[in-house]
Amino acid sequence: MDYKIKQCLDNVRKPARYTGGEYNQVVKDKEQVDCRFALCFPELYEIAMSHLGSKILYGRLNAMEGVWCERMYAPAPDMEREMRRHGVPLYGLESKDYASEFDIFGFSLQYELNYTTVLNMLDLAGVPKFSRERTELTPLVIAGGPCVYNVEPVVDFFDIILVGEGEENLPALVELYRKAKKKGWDKETFLKESLSIEGVYVPAFYDVTYNEDGTVQAITAKNGAPQQVKKAIIRDLDKVYYPDSFIVPSTDIVFDRAMAELFRGCRRGCRFCQAGYTYRPIRAKNAATLVEQAKKLVESTGYDEVSLTSLSSSDYPQLDELCTELVDYCEPRHVNLALPSLRADNFNLELMENVQKVRKSGLTFAPEAGTQRLRDVINKNLYEEDLLHSCAIAFGAGYNSVKLYFMMGLPTETDEDLAGIAQIVRDVIYTFRKTAKNKARGIKINVGVSTFVPKAQTPFQWVGQATREEVRRKQELLREQLKIKNVSFNLHHGDASYLEAVFARGDRRLSQVIYKAWEKGCNLDAWDEYFKFDAWMEAFQECSLDPDFYAYRSPGEEEVLPWDHIFSGVCKSYLWSEYQQALKGDATPDCAAGCRNCGALTLSCGRPCDV
Repeated sequence: MDYKIKQCLDNVRKPARYTGGEYNQVVKDKEQVDCRFALCFPELYEIAMSHLGSKILYGRLNAMEGVWCERMYAPAPDMEREMRRHGVPLYGLESKDYASEFDIFGFSLQYELNYTTVLNMLDLAGVPKFSRERTELTPLVIAGGPCVYNVEPVVDFFDIILVGEGEENLPALVELYRKAKKKGWDKETFLKESLSIEGVYVPAFYDVTYNEDGTVQAITAKNGAPQQVKKAIIRDLDKVYYPDSFIVPSTDIVFDRAMAELFRGCRRGCRFCQAGYTYRPIRAKNAATLVEQAKKLVESTGYDEVSLTSLSSSDYPQLDELCTELVDYCEPRHVNLALPSLRADNFNLELMENVQKVRKSGLTFAPEAGTQRLRDVINKNLYEEDLLHSCAIAFGAGYNSVKLYFMMGLPTETDEDLAGIAQIVRDVIYTFRKTAKNKARGIKINVGVSTFVPKAQTPFQWVGQATREEVRRKQELLREQLKIKNVSFNLHHGDASYLEAVFARGDRRLSQVIYKAWEKGCNLDAWDEYFKFDAWMEAFQECSLDPDFYAYRSPGEEEVLPWDHIFSGVCKSYLWSEYQQALKGDATPDCAAGCRNCGALTLSCGRPCDV
């Protein structure tokens, strides 16, 4: 290890975040490598190492001959201070080589409040932050992840954005880069050639003009770029690459376990959920594939837990068969099987008890809204009777704790809807008293209430967020109503949600604000202890941009939205029709009741959704 890095580690908390050397990491002979790829996650180690998508791409790139993918994560403030003091730039965890040795920096954009951390990592790497300042082919700075469905606030920092699922188009882009490097292409030639790859968005090839009122007038493609970038998807999850092993961390991380991905997409159509729309169409893995993948991960990592992941695990069509086979494998090996993302309307106690033979966990349900009227508005398709029935079954079987997740500030929400949250909690308590197997143990209820953030590519992209003042009023109301014995609750930071809404629906003029905020010390904004709201407001003021314009305004049907040139697969007309249904308070049946013709099937060549 570099002597300067060792000096840094002597004075920081959790030095294992920065040492590398974990079990199953990939180390290659540099003499056999012609492309060094930095897989950058703009978060702390314990968050970044928990991300399934990064594990998949790490394995996929390292399976390529001549390519070495290493990890780079955001250092905590204590480590950053030491790095800057000792002149240590960002480095790859596997080799400890400094960033100057790398060709491509690929960022995963998972959350809008990670944007300043991207800039901080580029600064630590010694890489110019704006794409226009990087005139040569190397270094190349690219990005992918869920935020790309409106990536406009940060497009000035990236050369290429990969829209959609990256298991196939990222390796294709890396191969094209290797060709460009070998043949001596300039950056412009490479960017033009990259347009042939599915899901490639080159921001510099689009001009954006604005109306006098600040709205977008037009988005115009040039240099042969498509007028609309269509996301890349994996058409057959059984055939696509999935890693046989994960890196086993040397210190605690948030989700330290093996993960088997059941399917992508969601049939439910909740109108607030960006993932539910942008991950369409629904594609499921075969149970036999999942069993084989789970076994390989357990054997290669030594993990004692396997999590079956998806947006709604209880909707997986072969769930009983899959769990039976995995329990037979896991139980004698003392490996726990976790089944998150269950819904209250198809809760199966027998299945839950079966998968938790090794270790029993609590119950988690997400009613989202406190009244049926509002659940119809957001298209949750869940009735309180379903929730209480599921709780009664579980309490009767010996469960005594439950987590309930809600949102506040939803479109058309009233104080009566908020009061409904507390009423649901009381009804759950009453259900426990009626049905519990062991009432003496008492009940524990944890309530989480987040603030609604309107997201691009959803029916609620046309809805303004509740004002900060209104959010504070609603939170105070909830605090009073949730003062119930045996109930704990958590309310999400309203100022952070406000900033999230600004960037979730923002345009590319916001790049200057993000840069200015970073100059003022903003970094790791997703962490309450590092969040500097006043500095952000100063940055907006100095850039003469009003954040309220982005967070609170409700665009019209005909307005050009900043992300209209990115096609998630779901047609804008369908999203608008769902928005109108919401305003009328009408729910839409989920995909299992029949195709809603949202447009997503056009991405899979007509292959039916796996619902």
